[in-house]
Amino acid sequence: MKLHMQILIALGLGIKRNWHIFSGIILGIFVGVFLHGHELPVVSTILTFLGQVFIRLIQMVVIPLVVSAIIIGVTSVGDNRQLGKFGSKMILYYGIITAAAVAIGAALALIFQPGLGAAHYIAQNSATEVQTAVATAVEQQQGNILNIFLGFIPSNPMHSFAAGDMVPIIVFVLLFAIALAKVGDVNRPIVSFFESVFAATMKITDWIMFFAAPGVFALTASAVSSFGIDIFASISKYLFVLFLGFMLQLCVVYPLFLRFFSKVNIIMLYSAVAEALMVAFGTASSSATLPLTVACCEKRGISHKISSFVLPLGATLNMDGTALLQTVAVIFLAQAYGVALTPFLIVEICLLAMIASSTCAGIPGAGLITIALILNGMGLSPEQLVAGFAFLFTIERITDMMRTLVNVASDAVVVAAIADNENEINYDLLNNPAAYEDIA
Repeated sequence: MKLHMQILIALGLGIKRNWHIFSGIILGIFVGVFLHGHELPVVSTILTFLGQVFIRLIQMVVIPLVVSAIIIGVTSVGDNRQLGKFGSKMILYYGIITAAAVAIGAALALIFQPGLGAAHYIAQNSATEVQTAVATAVEQQQGNILNIFLGFIPSNPMHSFAAGDMVPIIVFVLLFAIALAKVGDVNRPIVSFFESVFAATMKITDWIMFFAAPGVFALTASAVSSFGIDIFASISKYLFVLFLGFMLQLCVVYPLFLRFFSKVNIIMLYSAVAEALMVAFGTASSSATLPLTVACCEKRGISHKISSFVLPLGATLNMDGTALLQTVAVIFLAQAYGVALTPFLIVEICLLAMIASSTCAGIPGAGLITIALILNGMGLSPEQLVAGFAFLFTIERITDMMRTLVNVASDAVVVAAIADNENEINYDLLNNPAAYEDIA
């Protein structure tokens, strides 16, 4: 049986187990289509409210989950050599799949040239201004890469916690966890506290998942109701390029990656994390999906020691779906504005997309917001690309859903590969969907 058919069957098994979430997505699409042709502001307001309640409930547990999971994961490794091995392997694996994502995005965008369909919406004087600015920036090799890395280090960790700046939080908590691991048994009161925090957070996640079906329904209906038909015709090629890129990542890159770096069956892995993938699509938030991703992995064969260390880091730093989207989006804008895409500029876009995606918060809309980082490296600001940005934000919710699903699948692939490498995976459980423990 061909791979794509096996993947569809595996996802079908997940849908059978989670028909309520899938039904919420389908019903949301129909309701959204109906609302798009009828002015019912009260209904739209209610749907938006319900969707935001679901996202806020599940985002409520993200920071305590990330902090407790990293501390437990790092301290449970014990051996500093093992910790270094996990960390270096995780960075290597994330780097490989993210590089593949930006390469696919750049290649498809250059082949299909989606930005040409929007070129006639761009004023000539705006296009000339952008072309000049990019040419000047490339010539001077401007960029803010050092400042970006400096921003990873929190000057005040408490401020980062209050502001929800996930990358500085990750850096501080990771250093704190390593320090706890090195001080020995004296760390037990602190570690026990965070073990209790993690257990309580996972229990709250179980409660929240009872609200998953209406929450996903409301989010989907609200998103579909806001889309216009005409705009899809003008940038349909952009959507096609993104969809093709995401499918290549899901159906080619990830299976090949697992084939080379582990013996994990991609079909069984997708089946095991099907709930997380569907919620990721419905919420467009990898951070909001993180508790469910952890639960799927731990309850279906991947050890807590690996998942609690890798997944929280991946939900913040590993955004290869976002990197692919940003690469395609920036090349789309460059083509729409008539910017000359030299080999140097293409490489610069790809490298900046890899960096920008790792700084991207796992929330809806963040993928397009951090495109400003790439544009800044090209000597541009979003304000100079108003028309093009209007196109991208019109369909932002659809693209967000797709890229978030890829991000979450990527996290699952990497954590499964590392668990396999370290003999921390229960294949009898992973390869037996009938024995899976329910998530909620």
